[in-house]
Amino acid sequence: MKKSSQKKDLFDDKLDGDLSRQAPLADRIRPNLLEDFVGQEDIIGKGKILRRSIENDEIFSVIFWGPPGSGKTTLARIVATMTKSHFESMSAVTSGINDLRRVASEAEQRRKFHNKRTILFVDEIHRWNKAQQDSFLPFVETGIITLIGATTENPSFEIIAPLLSRSRVFVMKRHGVPELSKIIKRALTNDTIGLGKQKIKIAPKALDTLIEASNGDARTALNALEIAVKVTVVDKEGVKHVDLKTVEDALQHKALQYDKQGEEHYNVISAFIKSMRGSNPDGALYWLNRMVEAGESPEFIARRMVIFASEDVGMADHHALQVALDVFNAVKLIGYPECQINLAHGVVYLAKAPKDNSAYVGLLKAKKDVKESMNEPVPLHLRNAVTDLMKDLDYGKDYKYSHDYRKEEGSQEYLPKKLKGRKYYKAKK
Repeated sequence: MKKSSQKKDLFDDKLDGDLSRQAPLADRIRPNLLEDFVGQEDIIGKGKILRRSIENDEIFSVIFWGPPGSGKTTLARIVATMTKSHFESMSAVTSGINDLRRVASEAEQRRKFHNKRTILFVDEIHRWNKAQQDSFLPFVETGIITLIGATTENPSFEIIAPLLSRSRVFVMKRHGVPELSKIIKRALTNDTIGLGKQKIKIAPKALDTLIEASNGDARTALNALEIAVKVTVVDKEGVKHVDLKTVEDALQHKALQYDKQGEEHYNVISAFIKSMRGSNPDGALYWLNRMVEAGESPEFIARRMVIFASEDVGMADHHALQVALDVFNAVKLIGYPECQINLAHGVVYLAKAPKDNSAYVGLLKAKKDVKESMNEPVPLHLRNAVTDLMKDLDYGKDYKYSHDYRKEEGSQEYLPKKLKGRKYYKAKK
């Protein structure tokens, strides 16, 4: 069952006619060969196992994990170009189990009658639920399908363990300045699939901003470049001078990687909390702005600060919790963007405050005993005798009303008998 026309439409850079001219720049200049691939030397450099497997047409099931624009789809396209296997592609956003069954059925027939393997590329594979991912297993296990998955999310959390055990995960890093510079230069100079037929001069500051603001995402950089070139008017000499303002307008907003439901969300909030815990207001303010600029809810940030005030500052500064609560209320009252000032106020206060987590540590110790012991009976002297029967059963007997005794005289046990003597709270000196 030949799928060559479909394969060409999806994966061949040398598109024909109007389609070639209309395709976005980021799609047109994707390389076909490993020699033209930019970046990811740790996994695709000469002699690396992934490169050898592609060059030898012995690709195994893999998961490409990396941020947007790091080259995951491009590598899949290179496999499509270089492999002698049949190549199929689908997106987990628009495809489901029925599509997989169709591909698997055709792959089985292809192997049976033509002795030809099938490679299936699934973009955004993390979008498929557990049941959908389970459906891969028999086809991958028997070799009917060789899977190439691409995901921006941590496979440990988003890909089921049986599928992970049958695949090799390759971690792709976001592009650095050298890699993005090469990619942009290729786009500007290639006169077949790039912008090389036009006379374009981009101001150095504009180029620096384009690279920096794309945040390692090649697609973002190329899309912004294409827009900037399109809206720039040709001068009398037939040259398009792309300036800083045009690039800034094309970018609109820095491409911050921050999925509120994904791993990066937890990474950034973790860095924020740990910066405050380490009494580093500079780090805390930086991570605060990373969250705010990426669109995080100010109330979410303020709630984390209220928790931090008790968990980490705790007994060392009794005003910290009130400050955090005041910030939370101010955020609700003022709203974004002005509430950033309130957040910064609270963050600096909490970062500079002395730290004492003894109350929180005590909570965790007590919680451990509660979970690991049975529901120990309340000591009789701590019970209230509200009926005559309870009095007859010695409820409240020998209880010492603390206000009637000096501290040393009013000593008594407040824990169940089996936990007698346990110490949960230990004040810091």
